[in-house]
Amino acid sequence: MCCQLPNMLRHTCLTSVALRRPTVGRSLISCMALLVLWFGSFALATDTNQRETFELDIEPILTARGCNSGPCHGKSGGQNGFALSLFGFDPNFDYEAIVRAGRGRRVSSSTPDYSLLLLKGTAEVPHGGGKKLERDSEDFATIVRWINNGFPRSTSSDRQLTQITFDPPPHAMSAESKEALKVIAHYNDGSTRDVTTNCSFQSNEPAIVSVKFDGSLQAGKFPGEATIMARYMGRIATWNTSIPRPNPISADQYAALPVNNFIDAAVWNKLKQLNILPSASVGDATFMRRAYLDVIGRVPTAEEVESFLNDSNPNKRTTLIDTLLDRPEYADFWANKWADLLRPNPYRVGIKATMSLDHWLRDAFRQNLPHDEFARRLITARGSTWRNGAVTVFRDRRSPDEMVTMMSQLFLGIRLDCAKCHQHPFEVYSQKDFYSLAAYFSKVGYKGTGLSPPISGGEEIVTVSNRGEVKHPRTGEVLAPAPLYGNSQPIAENEDPRDAFVRWLTAPDNAYFHRVAVNRVWADLFGVGIVDPVDDLRATNPPSNPELLDALAEQFRKDGLDQKKLLRWIMTSHVYSLSSIPNESNASDIRNFSRHYRQRLRAEVMADAIVDITEVSTHYQGMPEDARAMQIWTHRSESDFLDAFSRPDPNQDPPCERMTEATVVQALHLMNSNRLQEKLSNDNGRAARLAATDMPPDALVKNIYLTIYNRPPTAEELMTILPEFSVAERTRRQVIEDIMWSLINTPEFIYKD
Repeated sequence: MCCQLPNMLRHTCLTSVALRRPTVGRSLISCMALLVLWFGSFALATDTNQRETFELDIEPILTARGCNSGPCHGKSGGQNGFALSLFGFDPNFDYEAIVRAGRGRRVSSSTPDYSLLLLKGTAEVPHGGGKKLERDSEDFATIVRWINNGFPRSTSSDRQLTQITFDPPPHAMSAESKEALKVIAHYNDGSTRDVTTNCSFQSNEPAIVSVKFDGSLQAGKFPGEATIMARYMGRIATWNTSIPRPNPISADQYAALPVNNFIDAAVWNKLKQLNILPSASVGDATFMRRAYLDVIGRVPTAEEVESFLNDSNPNKRTTLIDTLLDRPEYADFWANKWADLLRPNPYRVGIKATMSLDHWLRDAFRQNLPHDEFARRLITARGSTWRNGAVTVFRDRRSPDEMVTMMSQLFLGIRLDCAKCHQHPFEVYSQKDFYSLAAYFSKVGYKGTGLSPPISGGEEIVTVSNRGEVKHPRTGEVLAPAPLYGNSQPIAENEDPRDAFVRWLTAPDNAYFHRVAVNRVWADLFGVGIVDPVDDLRATNPPSNPELLDALAEQFRKDGLDQKKLLRWIMTSHVYSLSSIPNESNASDIRNFSRHYRQRLRAEVMADAIVDITEVSTHYQGMPEDARAMQIWTHRSESDFLDAFSRPDPNQDPPCERMTEATVVQALHLMNSNRLQEKLSNDNGRAARLAATDMPPDALVKNIYLTIYNRPPTAEELMTILPEFSVAERTRRQVIEDIMWSLINTPEFIYKD
């Protein structure tokens, strides 16, 4: 009987009998009492709600102490012969590694508190990870009890973790204040427990509110917002807080703000919570330049600027927006943006296939395809790479896991790369979720010439195969296609699974699809997304203004997913017309759109603007003589200028992210570029043409300002420049060239305000 008791109790039983040696009667009574006590203790230890199990109690300790993190035993191959799954996503693997691997040397049943697992954790023997446990800690005692009880694991009869929540609920904080958060685990039997000490915490804005390992918060000095994430046993909870400005603003000031449409109302509501007022509205000249660059990616001409400034129509800004949305340049500009997300390396997939994709993108925006139809044609593409450019994406991404990674990022705003190998550290998606979603692409087939870099010139046909499956990489289980969330769409016999995927993706109730689309457009116009990065929508990266994002997505859905209508809604809002010049209340705001955030011009936009300004074209390899940079079909086309201003690396896999920061290389290139100087001094260029006219100096300067800055010069600027025309040693043409060179090398030209 005693041999079935836990080690410690069995040892106590034998010791008591040996030392006391009572009389027979007393011995029988005492032993019975001890047995009742021992069996009661044993029953308590094995109770499904009380006993320690590996999944419920030990794995969380390993995660909280960083033992299974990437820099430690969770990295590929482990550390010093001991490997754990990253963040405990594979409990079976971890249990084997601790209990059975190395002949079970890491845990000792006879002396639990001197198990190697604990000696390493307490640094009583050399441990590269340092000291992780204290002998007098509750975590240490928990592991000892678990070892002593025979390393139990959770079973179907044990309670299951359902969610974790924060206590107290989210609320605003004041500057430099402190807060102590608790994380409560909720189980399917209705029980709860405080698991704060075994959680991992992270703040998305540590400068606003930082969080320590024990859940304690420290607010910073500046107003703003932050989201605190807690992770426990694969579950994630978030706690949102804000630090308003200390000086309240009267409700009358917010009530007086212009409300052109629902966008303004949503933004003003958020600013009111933070005690922030928006900047003033911009003048007509700044608005016109901003609108031209946002819609068609080019600067207006001097004649267009003068006409707009002299127009007395009170609705001229709305009329301008409508006119720009109908301009042919719209298709090239927006296709160029999507080319960053889809365009592959022509040396990998072939020149003709790359050109075919480029033509497909431009045609899609010429037709103003609704966003759901755009996604459908791309995701379900089949046919020849020479005749249907959309299939080029499948020529480049040739396996289900590659396709689902791209499509989920582009059309859901969900980055699944992490879940390909392990449980996503900041989301709920597992390996099974990843490969089940990838199974929708399992029946993509190919005929014809495959890849043969660096040429790959042949034609390839993308088809639907009658075979194909996706297996779980660890278990080998064949996975049926299944969405990440919501209801799966039935797949008919012999149907391409991609069709079912698109039905789920574009369903009216799939909020991710609509949100990532409007967020991407918003970020293009404002320089920062409502969710930023734009393709990383998750609970731990919340929108800066949820009301605004939801309202935009809903309006987009009502309008049939028409991007031009979405642009019109945004650009006719008062928020779009705000100045970039801050006021006293919003100087530190970089996320709530209380002012406009200036952006450096895209490489192609700036290159084309210089051509328009100088009236001297640039020839690009593989393009017609008069082609613009916005029309280039590959980043392989040689251009030092475009490279300097951060067009994507042609060897980089799409989707590509452009660097938006200004660099020393860019400044030096503009100041010293021989090609820019050649354009300015060209005998057929603008400088030579203006110099040959009889325009007076003040009219010349005004024309140059309207052309480059898209506004008239100020009186101070005229007073500074006009004396240059009177310098005897300088010709009229030299002065004009110098003025143009100087204006091109200023932030007012380089940035969209």
